Amino acid sequence: MNKEKELVQLMEKKASIGRFHMTARERNDRVFAGALLLPSVLITVIFILVPVVDSVIKSFLNYKVKNIISGKPGEWNNFANYIKLFQNGKLGMAIVHTLLFVAAVVIAQFLLGMALALILNSDIRFTRFVRSIMMAPWVVPTIISGLIWMWLYQPQYGLLKYLIGLVTGGKVSDFAILNNPSTAMLGITIAALWKQIPLTTLLLVSGLTNVPGDLLEAATIDGAGSVKKFLYITVPSIMSVIKITVSMSIIENFKQFPLFWTMTGGGPDNATTTLAILSYREAFVSNNLGSGAAVTTVWMLLMIVVVFVYNRVFKDVDMN
Repeated sequence: MNKEKELVQLMEKKASIGRFHMTARERNDRVFAGALLLPSVLITVIFILVPVVDSVIKSFLNYKVKNIISGKPGEWNNFANYIKLFQNGKLGMAIVHTLLFVAAVVIAQFLLGMALALILNSDIRFTRFVRSIMMAPWVVPTIISGLIWMWLYQPQYGLLKYLIGLVTGGKVSDFAILNNPSTAMLGITIAALWKQIPLTTLLLVSGLTNVPGDLLEAATIDGAGSVKKFLYITVPSIMSVIKITVSMSIIENFKQFPLFWTMTGGGPDNATTTLAILSYREAFVSNNLGSGAAVTTVWMLLMIVVVFVYNRVFKDVDMN
C-alpha cells in the first residue's frame, strides 16, 4: 500500500511539474505574440485612433486656420458647428448625395461584377487573357481615371459626343454631362463603376472557382435549371466572398473623394457635393477646421451605421 501511495504521489508531482512547464511555455508564446502585434497596435493608435479622437474634439471647437498659425487653442462652442451645417442645408444635402451615390454604385457594381464573373468562370475562350487586361482600369490611379472620363465627357470634342454624333448624324449639340446638375452624378457614377468593377469581378471569380462541382452536377441530374443552381448552390457557396466584396465596395465609395474633386469639384450647383467634398470645402476652402471636423465626424458615424446595418442583415441571411 505504501508503495502504491508513493507511486501515486510521484505521478501527481510529475503532472504538476508538466502543468507548470506548459503554463510557462504558453506564457512565453503570449509574450512573443504580443511583441509581434505591438507595432501594428502602435501604428493603429498613433495614425488612426488619435487623429479620429482629435477630429471629434475639434468638431466642438471654433477652430480655424488662424488658430494653427497663432498657436492658440480653439474655443469650445458645443454643437454650434453641427447646428450651423444643418441649418444652412449643406450637411443634409451632402448626406443624401453620399447615400445615393454609394447605393447606386454598390448595387450596380455587384450586379455587373457578378455577371462578368459568371461569364469569365464559364468555358469560353480567352478567359485568362480577359482576366489579365480587365484589371487595367483598377490599376489606373483614381485621379487619372477622372481625367480620362472628363475627356470622354468633354462637350465640344469628347469621344462620347463624337460617337453619338456618328449615330445621330451629327445632330448632337448639347452634351455637357458634367455641367448639367441632373446628369453630373450619373457621369461620376459611371466613372466609379469603370474603375471598381474589375476588382469586384476578380474577387467573385475566385469565389466561383470554389463552388462544389459535384453539387452542381447532382442538381443538373435532378433537373434543376441554371437559375435555381445559381440561387440555391452558387450564391450560398460564395456568400462569404460576397459579404467581403460588398462591404469593401461600401467603404470605398463612402470615402470617394478624388473622382468628385477632379471631375466636378462638387458642382454644378452642388449637385455632386458629398460628405467628402463638403468636409474639404469647410476645412480648407472656408478655412474653418472645426466645421470640417464636424462634417468628418458625421461622415464617419454614418459609414459605421451603414456597415453595421449591412453586417446585421448579412448575419440574418447566414442564419437562415
